[in-house]
Amino acid sequence: MSTETVHHTALTLADHLPALQVLVTFVAAPLIVLLGSRRLAWPITFIASAVSLVIAALLLSQVLDGSVISYHMGGWAPPLGIEYRVDAANAFVLVLVTAISTVVLPFARVSVESEVPKRHHVLFYTSFLLCLTGLLGVTITGDAFNVFVFLEISSLSTYVLIAQGAERDKRALTASYDYLIMGTIGATFFVIGLGFLYMATGTLNMADIAERIADQGSNRTIRAAFAFIVVGIALKVAMYPLHRWLPNAYTFAPSAITAFLAATATKVAVYVLLRFMFSIFQPAFLFEVNTLEFIILPFALVAMFAASFIAIFQSDFKRMLAYSSVAQIGYILLGIAFLTETGLTAAIVHLFNHGITKAALFMAVGAYVFAARGSFYDDIQGLGRRLPWTSGAVVIGGLSLIGVPGTAGFVSKWVLVQGALDKGWWPVAMLIVASSLLAVIYVWRVIEVLYMRPVLTDREIRSVPAMMLVPIWIAALSCIWFGLNTDMTLNAAQAAARGLLAGTTGMH
Repeated sequence: MSTETVHHTALTLADHLPALQVLVTFVAAPLIVLLGSRRLAWPITFIASAVSLVIAALLLSQVLDGSVISYHMGGWAPPLGIEYRVDAANAFVLVLVTAISTVVLPFARVSVESEVPKRHHVLFYTSFLLCLTGLLGVTITGDAFNVFVFLEISSLSTYVLIAQGAERDKRALTASYDYLIMGTIGATFFVIGLGFLYMATGTLNMADIAERIADQGSNRTIRAAFAFIVVGIALKVAMYPLHRWLPNAYTFAPSAITAFLAATATKVAVYVLLRFMFSIFQPAFLFEVNTLEFIILPFALVAMFAASFIAIFQSDFKRMLAYSSVAQIGYILLGIAFLTETGLTAAIVHLFNHGITKAALFMAVGAYVFAARGSFYDDIQGLGRRLPWTSGAVVIGGLSLIGVPGTAGFVSKWVLVQGALDKGWWPVAMLIVASSLLAVIYVWRVIEVLYMRPVLTDREIRSVPAMMLVPIWIAALSCIWFGLNTDMTLNAAQAAARGLLAGTTGMH
């Protein structure tokens, strides 16, 4: 009798994984505030994040074969009730987000101590968990309005987290304010678009919307909805030229937050773009094909070059990486604009590979900020020999950013070039290679500063503790691991691309 009960409990827990994915972090956030203990804030955050990672991995293992998990909230069947929907595309993103937060948190423990005032720590970790909850909710929900709600949860907590950098540099406050204004405009556009969709279909369930608009391509309300939604999400993605908020936000936020956001926030926004473009509005929706070819593709190419050029001339390591992120988002959008399975696979793989690469690099910058109290090239010059472990990780991350064979960055750029050649767009393939050469310049500048300039003797350099080095090296070694062992990432990305291109045919 008892074994049967235990089995039944295990079964129900497994059945509720989609709800638990969001609930674990969502419940942990107010718990930290209620306890009000600075000592307990970090352990609770870390445990919640690690449990979420396990749940995400279990969900991914269930949908890799192309199946879909549909979870009805409160037992109400969609389209009336709210549905959480897991397929290969969003399970892959869930694993990325939870893995990054779990790796960044041990690093954050030391980094936050030195960058954020002690009195803010309890609320800092609460905001971190809320941000994580929002990102997971956006990714897993099958309800269009819920996407907006969770986006707002993650955005509002992000504004608070970026402002926490004010202790080190007051410009964090203006960076946070800029992001607040831009983020609010983006969210407003997005919710207006959802309003138009609701007006045209009378439903907010994504699968249901997709069915109802499948044969209404010429409906102007739906076209207006598409335009508003794309512009709203493009602001969140930091698509060039709507990227103005990103460099300052990444530069002045606390180092741990920059590492977390750079690897997750824009990636989740890209996922939302993919979900709306391929699951709700069909690729056959002519308006969308034109939008991708005549607007997103040219801007993606411009981002790859313009942002890389700006990165070359930066004198602050953090800021250089922020502009590099805008360029890398260009690569991801380029893959989406190909509208082919290879292009989409490249976009999804790059979303993951860029996430781990940027996590490694931004954490390494955080280690320099901890050791030398600054991220300007003048602050870190000559530290290659003084901090060999941190600098070694920077070299690996830099090589992955360029796309050197044997690193994760190479895999996604290789698939992207293949996608361009499959379409017969060899000039675009040449541009992908040329823009990677610009990355060589700005990465080389950092390596030159670290290894070829003398250390400033009048400065005290602190040693970087193991709690910071281990996460940095986990991320750095991941860049090599996923560069050599591509089965997991490419298979998951291919399954995701197939599911997205199948559009609504795969929704029911």
